[in-house]
Amino acid sequence: MIDITVKDLTKAFEVKKNILDGLSFQVQRGERVGILGKNGAGKTTLFRLLVGEISEDTGSISIASGARLGLISQIPRYPRGTTVEDVLRSAHSRIDRIRARMDELTEEMAASDEPGLLAEYDRLQESFERLGGYNTDVEVNRVANGLDIPAAMRAQLFDSLSGGEKTRVNLARLILEDTDILLLDEPTNHLDMRATEWLEDYLLHFKGTVLTISHDRWFLDAVVQRTIEIVHGKAVVYNGNYSFYVEEKQRRYEEQLRIWEKNQKEIAHLQEAADKLHLWAFMGNDKLHKRAFSMEKRIARLERAERPEKERQMKARFKERAFVGDEVLVIDGLGKSFGGRRLYGDLELLIEGGERVALIGDNGTGKSTLLKCVTGEETPDEGRLWLGPSVKSAYLPQLVTFEDPSRNLVDTMLYEAKCTPQEARDRLAAFGFMGEDVFKTVGVLSGGEQSRLRLCILMGGNVNFLMLDEPTNHLDLNSREWMEDALSDYREALLFVSHDRWFIERFATRIWELRDGKITDFRGTFTEYREYQKRQESLRQVEKQRQVKKGDTRPKRPPNRERQLARLEKEIEKAEERVKELEAAMEEHGSDYQKLMELTGEHAQAEAEVERLYGQWETLSEE
Repeated sequence: MIDITVKDLTKAFEVKKNILDGLSFQVQRGERVGILGKNGAGKTTLFRLLVGEISEDTGSISIASGARLGLISQIPRYPRGTTVEDVLRSAHSRIDRIRARMDELTEEMAASDEPGLLAEYDRLQESFERLGGYNTDVEVNRVANGLDIPAAMRAQLFDSLSGGEKTRVNLARLILEDTDILLLDEPTNHLDMRATEWLEDYLLHFKGTVLTISHDRWFLDAVVQRTIEIVHGKAVVYNGNYSFYVEEKQRRYEEQLRIWEKNQKEIAHLQEAADKLHLWAFMGNDKLHKRAFSMEKRIARLERAERPEKERQMKARFKERAFVGDEVLVIDGLGKSFGGRRLYGDLELLIEGGERVALIGDNGTGKSTLLKCVTGEETPDEGRLWLGPSVKSAYLPQLVTFEDPSRNLVDTMLYEAKCTPQEARDRLAAFGFMGEDVFKTVGVLSGGEQSRLRLCILMGGNVNFLMLDEPTNHLDLNSREWMEDALSDYREALLFVSHDRWFIERFATRIWELRDGKITDFRGTFTEYREYQKRQESLRQVEKQRQVKKGDTRPKRPPNRERQLARLEKEIEKAEERVKELEAAMEEHGSDYQKLMELTGEHAQAEAEVERLYGQWETLSEE
């Protein structure tokens, strides 16, 4: 069954310029669809049209009869004094009305034997149960906890929240409502990693239809079944998630390029033949003109096909400064409190040359504060930290500012990057600032454009320690990809805070997770860290099962069993370290085929040893 039909939709905000220009697509009930497109392509405009906030110029939109739509980007106004708890509970207003009427009927039935009252009560009770009326408290707590809306926030006035917190509460309200079609505009922007993963799991089990605009590629891969890209106001459909879209788009481009190049060869061949026919016709055979004209008509048809577009790739690269010495950053006994709350303490950490560290954790744990301690913006309460003597650092903050927003881009580059006018123009062009755009004032740029400009300035600074705070937050997909291309050639030390799992997986060789005031330091990729977490959780679960339950009269485990388990745990730790050492050696000898084959064999044996030891541990634990 079709939930949404969009046919030949057009919408313009400027004369003779359609942002949507013949947009057509359908969405089946229960589908999860990703809406992609460059900034300004019309994605949010489409959502506003779907909910009726604005009207289309031409074309039509059909929504399945009775389907209820919810749009996350819309934040309703609530009466003064409304708390977050009130907003969450408003999602169950229909259930509350049924409950109130049931209470009225209970009083009426006590005073009257009218049979119609009982029949109405039974109908309402059936609806009340079907809508989950007896589980509203459980659902509210489940969704609020999943989206990181703690009890303290639920007691606050809704108007006192930040924009991001309001968006999160509004998302929770939409989830709690009986909504058939969810329209999610950048739903993960104000969620930490844990809340994002909760939302992904919720959407995977959601029975309704989901359309989402997102720059979170991991989220798109996890949730989306089909992708619609808005290009020049029209819909281009890809039957898969983000990774499928990337591969299929490249395949289509290459196929279209092959066809275009074949056409060009055919045009050249036909033009040569037509010229000869015209020449021969002038030499006495007029009938050959007709055949030449026929060929030229065919050439005109072939020339209508335009060369397929390939999105411009960023060419800029970070300048790097030669690094001398091993220590980039040393953290010794560091502690910090904020607003009377201790964020972390007794941190002992070291970053060496070439390491790329992702600092992750839930919102509010102090990640950005720790990064600001490293940059010198914040002062630690305890301990100390220092950079190596040969370190030249650069920092891209989450909120970018410029000393003089009234300067244009070229003057800003000249002033801050200390480069020549031609170098400024060249570097700006490499970052997508071309033509008249370079004479815009910095103050009129979007947040993403300001981040791009700041990065452009940093890239010429000969840095060997780069720090980034949520670097992809304000960037669209294209900007994220070319930023990653620039970073991919950067080989010096990198420390970054991010919730972007795609970015973390691509760049991190080491994970610092900040939780409960402590940092878990894991040397490996993000995927390896998640696997490590799963193994640790498995060990914890087995340990729980191993504990003697209250009232259990079975014989106690012999003391030597505990010693065997402890010995196995140490062996497991050593075996896992051996696997890591071999992986590092494989990376180091990547160009030595013979050595790599030898290490690969050792790595396979080491992994098998880890699995064997885990098997022994689990068997011994269950006895």
